[in-house]
Amino acid sequence: MSKKSDTQLVIDGLKKLAFGKVNDAVTLVFAEDIPPPELLAKMQLFNLSSVKRVKGGGVEIQFFDRQKALEKLYEYAITAQNGKLSENLLKALADSGDDELAV
Repeated sequence: MSKKSDTQLVIDGLKKLAFGKVNDAVTLVFAEDIPPPELLAKMQLFNLSSVKRVKGGGVEIQFFDRQKALEKLYEYAITAQNGKLSENLLKALADSGDDELAV
């Protein structure tokens, strides 16, 4: 099993923030009581930035900003694409220069 790079871990996390489901968080909001730790451990709550009990027994939750996660993914995609284009251009220039020198 290969270990993921730090960059890939960040990309995976941003994808979870941008596209992850919030079903378990909604279930938590409407729960009468706090679920047992075993159930909480199984819930998908990655998208939550904060959870707090409010007066009157309710629960207030805040989510990470999906739009910001999408913007970061887009920035990475553009940077990666520009890096590939630059790399390909340099390789093409280097390869064409070798042909001219050999003549």
